[in-house]
Amino acid sequence: MSAFNESLALLRTRRFGTFCFASLLSNIGTWAQQVAEPWLLLTIGASSFVIGLDSFASNAPVWILTLVGGVLADRADRRRVIAIFQSIQMLCPILIVVLLLTGGVQPWIVVALSLVVGVTDAVSMPSFQAIVPSIVRHEQIAAALALNATQFNLSRILGPALAGVIMASVGAIGCFALSAASYLPFIWVALWILPRGRAAPSADDSFDRHHPFAGIRDIARQPHLRGALITVLLNSTLCGPLIIFCPVLVKDVLHGEASEFSYAIGAFGIGGLLGAIGLLGIAADRDRRRMSAWFAAGCGVITGLAALNPWFWALPPLLVLAGLSMSVCNTSANSFLQATVPAQLRGRSVSLFMLAMRGGLSIGSLLTGLTASALGVREALLINGVLALAGQIVVGRAWIRAGVPKASA
Repeated sequence: MSAFNESLALLRTRRFGTFCFASLLSNIGTWAQQVAEPWLLLTIGASSFVIGLDSFASNAPVWILTLVGGVLADRADRRRVIAIFQSIQMLCPILIVVLLLTGGVQPWIVVALSLVVGVTDAVSMPSFQAIVPSIVRHEQIAAALALNATQFNLSRILGPALAGVIMASVGAIGCFALSAASYLPFIWVALWILPRGRAAPSADDSFDRHHPFAGIRDIARQPHLRGALITVLLNSTLCGPLIIFCPVLVKDVLHGEASEFSYAIGAFGIGGLLGAIGLLGIAADRDRRRMSAWFAAGCGVITGLAALNPWFWALPPLLVLAGLSMSVCNTSANSFLQATVPAQLRGRSVSLFMLAMRGGLSIGSLLTGLTASALGVREALLINGVLALAGQIVVGRAWIRAGVPKASA
């Protein structure tokens, strides 16, 4: 059986198949809100800086709390962690719906609620992300993560497409209502799939009780693991803002409407889906460092080209390439990381991956927002693209030269 068919066979398993389907439904609602939110901010008078600040608020808490979330994922009852914090998060889109109905929505309220979402995400997402490696065999981890990335990027197509229809008919309020409802399958699948109680104890559990972040230090000290994290960090910090500031490009630079913005976001999702599907055909024992490093450098080139592009018709193809490059880069790095670390440190490795991806995006969004306010969004993204290309060439060469343990996949 080919690697591609072996990967697809995972979807027929009861636990993993249900996990993918429920996650797809949840992510569709999340992406519908992520399309509606920056457009809503622009329509109520928010500046480019506020758009960046909103993204910063939703992603910055990972710098403080995601390592705590990683420890919880390894030591606490993951079912309870997910249920409690995701239920709190579900209240945020519900409140925005109420404010839109009453006419009381303000930019600072949206940013404040994004901060609440960021806090709950930082604490609960390592527990949720650790589900995939815990419900498949070790040799299936790379395929399972690629399938998970596939459903996530499929939601990047379906969510924005659905958001475009909803915003054209009932307005942004419909997207926030859909987002609120989408939390239910997210919570349910975790409660059903995960076993009761805490994660399996490690051999040195007594040491970890007094030094909960010791495992994180061990992961960060290993060059082959550190290379994966730095690659994702650079990619998220410098190239991630391309999608965050896409509404500014579409509305203020290319003079498009909400429907064109949803098409652009959907194009990014198509690229991500193509990248994830392509990874399904990669053998489990293939070293994914070269793929991650090369596509990270390519993402820098695409970010620069998108900044220089003067036509809307050229933006969607560029975003397809950006989505493909980012998907291959991040998923390959995550697969390498999860297949290499010991099982008892998997939650903490997920937290470090989230710290690199979400934390990098938070800093990149804030800095890009400041640069865009001072120089313009085109100039800000062009600077990001040049820095990303140069940085990834240096980091990628060092990562590929680092030794790989025999146990890595």
